[in-house]
Amino acid sequence: MAETSSPVGSVDRALLILQEIGKHSRGVTLDELATRLGLPKSSLHRLLGALKHRGFAAQPEPSGPYFLGSEMLATAFGFYEKMDLRALVRPLLLRLSEGFAETVHMATLDGGEVVYLDKVESTRTITMTSVIGGRNAAHCTGVGKALLAWTYPTDEAIRAWAERFGPLATRTRNTITAPAKLATHLDQIRQRGYAYDLEENEPGVRCVAAPVFLGKSAPVAAVSVTALKDRMSAARMEEIGDGLRRAVAEQV
Repeated sequence: MAETSSPVGSVDRALLILQEIGKHSRGVTLDELATRLGLPKSSLHRLLGALKHRGFAAQPEPSGPYFLGSEMLATAFGFYEKMDLRALVRPLLLRLSEGFAETVHMATLDGGEVVYLDKVESTRTITMTSVIGGRNAAHCTGVGKALLAWTYPTDEAIRAWAERFGPLATRTRNTITAPAKLATHLDQIRQRGYAYDLEENEPGVRCVAAPVFLGKSAPVAAVSVTALKDRMSAARMEEIGDGLRRAVAEQV
């Protein structure tokens, strides 16, 4: 998404300050903030004073470095603990459905399976096993592979996952069931930024999926665009993948 000027400059500067402080686990000084943000120390000091007053910034020692404050952390953790993931991602699903005119899903990872939290049906007829609240194997679905690729980001981690939740079931002749081959496949997904399901879960059905992070190091969900094979050429899957990755980045 292209950057635009903030309608409220002082609010924008305060947010930039918080973002910068958040990059420094050992704190950051006033001089360092001024240099990094290109702000005058006088205005920076006033904004930091306001953030400290509300508990969003902290300065344990006078003239010492600044840290994120307890209120900032409480607000963030409280939001993640109570957030309605379905309500938060639903607008993205509606946009994807309208933009690609295909069925879209949102799912989360639960052990060796994915759980579908939301689904927006296409006006084009397509029959699939996915239903809201339903489950499918993670290793052979687009959303599952998008979640696995970043939740278990090393070959060793995915092999340990496969050992715990395997043996990996064969759903179609395209299903990847060998842990070593799956690990290589997931590495390709990480490099590309999105996952494919090439009729690995259901014959004749393909999908493209991308992870949703919401600020966390591992994805909290994945979203996918699904269609019949006839509408999912290699070129269209690549187009959808690039569009899906951009849409997720802009939304969340």
